[in-house]
Amino acid sequence: MYGYERALEHAGFSPVAGVDEAGRGACAGPLVVGAVILPSGRRGRIEGLTDSKLLTPARREELYAEIVERAVAWSAVVIPCHDVDRLGVHRCNVTGMRRALAALERRPAYVLSDGFAVPGLDVPGLAVIKGDRVAACVAAASIVAKVTRDRLMIDLHERYPRYGFDVHKGYVTRDHSAALARYGPCPEHRFSFVNVGRAVRNNGGEAMGDAGYGPVGEVPGEGRTEGARA
Repeated sequence: MYGYERALEHAGFSPVAGVDEAGRGACAGPLVVGAVILPSGRRGRIEGLTDSKLLTPARREELYAEIVERAVAWSAVVIPCHDVDRLGVHRCNVTGMRRALAALERRPAYVLSDGFAVPGLDVPGLAVIKGDRVAACVAAASIVAKVTRDRLMIDLHERYPRYGFDVHKGYVTRDHSAALARYGPCPEHRFSFVNVGRAVRNNGGEAMGDAGYGPVGEVPGEGRTEGARA
């Protein structure tokens, strides 16, 4: 898990930041991007770092606490659902990664990102396939993003309890789909997603978003995206 950081440090690139997101495939709730710089040496070795999706919620919380305590710097950027609808998931993801890196208290010398490159950085970077499983700083960023987002979705459950956000965290599950079909979307749903737009049509097209662009699902200039399963 620390091979990338060690190789980059030996090449003169230090510190190295990892960046990753949570909520890209959800059809409700915000997109959250985390960025983390772990310390070099023994202090940066955190037992059990891996892709946040492979961990139990309790273990993620434990690792989150250890990451924010040990990290040289860390940040989490929250991008609300109406921005995802307005700009598109990928654009929000890239912008969020830039913002999360800019928010770090220490400037990285190199950036590792999960899956795809982050253009427009003023430092070199590398996109690592399954980076959250092979690079410690990316795994740490994925945990920061996931825990931050899960906490936000639990808070949203208090406002919109009928959808079960505290369980599925806004991803497409059988229960979430049933709630959408029965009640239609709430303002925290992503109205540009196909399944949410379908729920609007099936409920008479009366629902309105909180971003002020007319009937839900009609976002000018944006394609629709099918919600992904958790």
